[in-house]
Amino acid sequence: MSEVTKDQVLEALRTVIDSDSGGDLVSLGWVTSVQVKNGHVTFVIEVPQQRVHEFEAHRKRAEEAVNDVPGVLSVTGILTAHNAAPHQCGTNPHQCNTRPAGAPDEGGPPGSEAMHGKLALPTIKNIIAVASGKGGVGKSTTAANLALAFSGLGLKVGLFDADIYGPSAPRMLGLRDARLESNADETKLLPLENHGIKCMSIGFMVPEDAPVIWRGPMVIGALEQLLRDVEWGEIDVLVVDLPPGTGDTQLTMCQRVPLAGAVIVSTPQDIALLDARKGLNMFRKVEVPVFGIIENMSYYICPKCGHRDEIFAYGGAQKTAEELNCDFLGEIPLDIKIRETADNGTPIVVFDPSSPHAQAYINIAKAVWDKVVKIHAAGSRQAPRLVVH
Repeated sequence: MSEVTKDQVLEALRTVIDSDSGGDLVSLGWVTSVQVKNGHVTFVIEVPQQRVHEFEAHRKRAEEAVNDVPGVLSVTGILTAHNAAPHQCGTNPHQCNTRPAGAPDEGGPPGSEAMHGKLALPTIKNIIAVASGKGGVGKSTTAANLALAFSGLGLKVGLFDADIYGPSAPRMLGLRDARLESNADETKLLPLENHGIKCMSIGFMVPEDAPVIWRGPMVIGALEQLLRDVEWGEIDVLVVDLPPGTGDTQLTMCQRVPLAGAVIVSTPQDIALLDARKGLNMFRKVEVPVFGIIENMSYYICPKCGHRDEIFAYGGAQKTAEELNCDFLGEIPLDIKIRETADNGTPIVVFDPSSPHAQAYINIAKAVWDKVVKIHAAGSRQAPRLVVH
């Protein structure tokens, strides 16, 4: 069977006609991205904001048209809009949200509802963001190992890779060559699973070395769809690996996703901690609880002589946590095994769960889960009971 090409996908999309204008999706310039990977196709339809509600039917027709192309194994069409959603007001889209509680969720399937502008994710009990003020501090490795540590504690766990530009979850969970499938009635995607946890990432839809060149609104639309249009099943903890920084993606995720709380990852040196402070203060401004700070790459122990070096200084994250009246969750060493096991798709928590490194992640997961339980207790909501075997 010959490989599906981008041109074939575009030809199929040209058969979808907009009745108002009489033009097809491609000629109108509304197809803004097409990605093809081993027969799996992802495309983005970007339409004027005032027409986004009526275009869900066009998106489905477009998926059906592409699905008819010989060699296509799966199709995901992402619908997004040119500008900010109408429920936002003012010049800053993050200052106001006027959708009343219980109002329909824009862009969601018919019948879906959101509370206070949040996405409706009824089967997911707790969502925890793992964030960093800057890149290169090991946030994704930490997110993957924390998700696996939660699973080892007897919880039902998912990992959502929210980094559209640099997705890493497929590689870290050993799912690089896996392909997405839809549920029986083809209304939702099925998350991929490995090591006992479920995972969703844009990396399942685009080649690993292909750049995703999307504007901010397209990224937000894709993230919401990857969360909302997935059959997650019952999940006790969904770990969200946020992209680094404090920009539009992070702020919008805080507004639209019902986060139970966030964890900040930093290395010990001053430059990283400056950005970690920004990340922590961002969550506080949008009223998302910060569970604490993790110091990653905290120290290095030579495997040959046992000598300890504090390459990036030491204790900076704990000091910062104290200054900001925030809990210090623990420290993770700089060790080649942590890097190798993540790159090979079997993170250290599952590769060697009894190792000191894995135990560090597990202890942090326990500390975070204790905080989640306390939040539920304070709100008179029952959290799943944790049983450690």
